[in-house]
Amino acid sequence: MTLPRVPLSILDLAHIGPGETARESFATSVAAAQLAERLGYARVWYAEHHNMATIASSATSVLIAHVGAHTSTIRLGAGGVMLPNHAPLVIAEQYGTLAAMYPDRIDLGLGRAPGSDQNTLRALRRDPLSADAFPQDVLELQGYLTGASLIDGVDAVPGKGSNVPLYILGSSLFGAKLAAALGLPYAFASHFAPAALEPALAAYRADFRPSAQLERPYAMVGVNVLAADSEEAARAQLQSVRRARAVGIFARQLGLGSGADVDDERADEILAAGAAPHVDQMLVHTAIGTPDAVRAHLAGFLELTGADELITVHAAPGRAARLRSIELLAEAMA
Repeated sequence: MTLPRVPLSILDLAHIGPGETARESFATSVAAAQLAERLGYARVWYAEHHNMATIASSATSVLIAHVGAHTSTIRLGAGGVMLPNHAPLVIAEQYGTLAAMYPDRIDLGLGRAPGSDQNTLRALRRDPLSADAFPQDVLELQGYLTGASLIDGVDAVPGKGSNVPLYILGSSLFGAKLAAALGLPYAFASHFAPAALEPALAAYRADFRPSAQLERPYAMVGVNVLAADSEEAARAQLQSVRRARAVGIFARQLGLGSGADVDDERADEILAAGAAPHVDQMLVHTAIGTPDAVRAHLAGFLELTGADELITVHAAPGRAARLRSIELLAEAMA
């Protein structure tokens, strides 16, 4: 199967592994971005999540600033900022600041989910109906960044005229149609919500309208990658990922708090009790194994999606395994 040449990128959730601290997680994120830069990856994005014991990427702009100071050329951005959690002006100022610090290196992906559960939504002071204003908020944000503010007398400083490129993130037809209507790139979250992948991409391409930012559709597609030196190592990593997903989704429902202290035996019990089908459906688009196996999987995935760019999620447990996966993927796709 012929392998199309498409850019490779990374979505980094700044995982906090067992026994690790957030500080150690950030050190791994820096090392991953530096490695990705050396290997020719296009960009690294960081996702806004809240109240999750194993994810440290809640303050995306702060993390981007930190990684930017330790890299030179690779693009960095949010994948994404959950815009209904924030005032568009504040996000324009944050990402305008980043663009001033790191010219021509900053992206801004936007989603409309809360990035957490309902209790955390309340802690964020978020109106449950705020997602309804997402299209208008995107336009307001775009106005600040392009220097064409929609609110008289209000400019983003820094930010005005920075033209930080916007991307719409989604896992449904809503995001696809919005990205198409606004003429923006679209990133589909098939690394955890694959169900609507094909219809969403089809709708995006069919309805796309050219804009000042983008002349033709540009689809980025998320995919999990567990590349290792042996099939056995990759399969062991997959089981660790399955456990982490099961705990992350069901721990609070089972009275286990954040799930940070759940051991492997209990995680396996959660999988066996009914979590496995749900977790495995989330992980449908996962390239697992040695470089040859990963390459073969991604060739089929690119044929299925026609993606313009792959945004890869490397969730192997531990720093060494995660960095090795990034390295082996670059080798596989060279």
